[in-house]
Amino acid sequence: MRELELLAPARTADIGIAAIRCGADAVYIAGPEFGARQAAGNQIDDIKRLCDYAHLFGARIFATLNTIIYDHELESAYRLMEELQDAGTDAIIIQDMALSPAGLQLSGAVPGLKIPLHASTQCAIRTPEKARMLERLGFSRLILERELSLKQIKEIRNAVSCELEFFVHGALCVCWSGQCYISEKIAGRSANRGACIQACRSLYDLADSSGKKLLRDRPLLSLKDYNLKARLEELANAGITSFKIEGRLKNISYVKNIVREYSLELDRLAAEHPDSFRRASAGKVHGGFIPAPEKTFNRGYTELFLDEKRGQWASAEAAKSMGEAIGTAVDVTRGGSSFRVRPNREGLRLNNGDGLCFVTGKNEVAGFRADVCDGLKIKCKPVPGLENGAMLYRNIDMAFEKELENNMPARNIETVLTVKAENRILTVEAVTEDGRRCTCTAGDGCDPARDTENMKKTIMAQLGKTGGRYAFSVKPFEADALPFLPVSAVNTLRRHIAETLEAMPCQARPLHHGSPDPELFSSRPLDGQKATYKENIANHAAENLMKALGASEVEPAYELTENPDAELMRTKYCIKYQFGKCPKVHKENWPGKLYLENNGSRFLLEFDCLHCEMTVKSCEMTVKTKCTPERP
Repeated sequence: MRELELLAPARTADIGIAAIRCGADAVYIAGPEFGARQAAGNQIDDIKRLCDYAHLFGARIFATLNTIIYDHELESAYRLMEELQDAGTDAIIIQDMALSPAGLQLSGAVPGLKIPLHASTQCAIRTPEKARMLERLGFSRLILERELSLKQIKEIRNAVSCELEFFVHGALCVCWSGQCYISEKIAGRSANRGACIQACRSLYDLADSSGKKLLRDRPLLSLKDYNLKARLEELANAGITSFKIEGRLKNISYVKNIVREYSLELDRLAAEHPDSFRRASAGKVHGGFIPAPEKTFNRGYTELFLDEKRGQWASAEAAKSMGEAIGTAVDVTRGGSSFRVRPNREGLRLNNGDGLCFVTGKNEVAGFRADVCDGLKIKCKPVPGLENGAMLYRNIDMAFEKELENNMPARNIETVLTVKAENRILTVEAVTEDGRRCTCTAGDGCDPARDTENMKKTIMAQLGKTGGRYAFSVKPFEADALPFLPVSAVNTLRRHIAETLEAMPCQARPLHHGSPDPELFSSRPLDGQKATYKENIANHAAENLMKALGASEVEPAYELTENPDAELMRTKYCIKYQFGKCPKVHKENWPGKLYLENNGSRFLLEFDCLHCEMTVKSCEMTVKTKCTPERP
């Protein structure tokens, strides 16, 4: 029996709690530091509050400590790992090898750490060899690259025995994870430090070596969002344990909507294959809003390279969320303060406060609010650039937002009650879906029920209701004599059962624990190899680990070398293919060198056609990045 885990993002503890209510089996969230999203930190008390709630359902909380760490920060990172463990965190996601199980073993740091460590997607895990190495370092779970195919996932699954996690929904980085340095180059803000400026979402010109503009003002590095809802069963069969939703900077409505959508799909999968799959936490979610992924943030959807096929992966017109197309603007008044929508479908309803947008002639997204909606006629503040015929999109549906806020589903743990009656004593045994048991009694000293059948119906009806977070169902029972219990007494018994169960911890399957290979250091798997800047080594502890593994040379992460071949980005996405100029597929080509240009920055594109990959390089490499302190 395989457990399937739906892993949800949380910017805050409250968003994490909402995700669990909507069906998440686990939540990943940052602590106060080192969380790879500088705008999404949380205090330890909030992490504990989220852990306490999650554990009521056997759900798990994973803390992200997945930036690179500088020497002067190591003690703080070690201390944070201990604090996260004490708060009830179930695992920690890390990137820096100083914090790997082998790194901690070598340095002797955090000896009391007992929770599993997961290798972040920032570790760029895309080959069986890299996966085997990380498993040997002691990681109990590997979070794979998003650009992998099913075939590659199966190859990694066959190479390791640890758990595998894979993104199934949300934003896509165009670069191999953890190896994008373009933000550092442009603004001195490191993606590996949680400060990415999202340069891949900017507009660029594409120019040839003569300076001719082949494309202008296009989001040439921006990909659509991932959506693998239709592929979950294939991923499960390929060996994926955890299905991850991207979005630690997303709002609560996004998380509710997408989590509910994927939870329903995993429920369906488990119901269709009850001998093969089950959900990783307890509690069935029912009622509430009907999810609609197209109504929350997305740049259009893609399955990327899952089938080893290329497609139109770029978010062609704009890098922002466009939402659902609703029709075209007509009868636009001067200044754009009122207009009418010519709908593209019957039954379109607009609401005061809806968010609308359109693409300007400069390929920029212009957004505005529909202040007053009278049918399909809209009044709003002036909208510069809005013209008759503009295609309109709705990226905020106020009616749906209110539904998400006011109609939350309930999550209840299914509990079976077995009733017995002897000597006018009612004994009820409760067994929860996660295996907790308790026995409660009632009726001692009560008079016998005059109408046994009617008393039996009352007991079954009142005990069979929901009590707290428990959905009770009563097994049919026979009894010749029952105590007379008023409805209030049966309800009190039901509450007592719920309180007794609540005092017992939910029975969750322990997470897989990894440990370093005992022969790791004696076998020296990196013997004679160079650990390059792509290993993101930013402190002495990580450097010492690489040397203990046999590395002959270690190139620090905080230096972009003067070597002109140093890459700012490597990606499976190819601009030539996107625009029909792939020499292998389309038999056409843009000859000579190609460059991306943006606001004075110029980047060289190179094409590794043997591996079907594109690289982005700086035309004038600098020795040091701006954001990194000198090494002591």
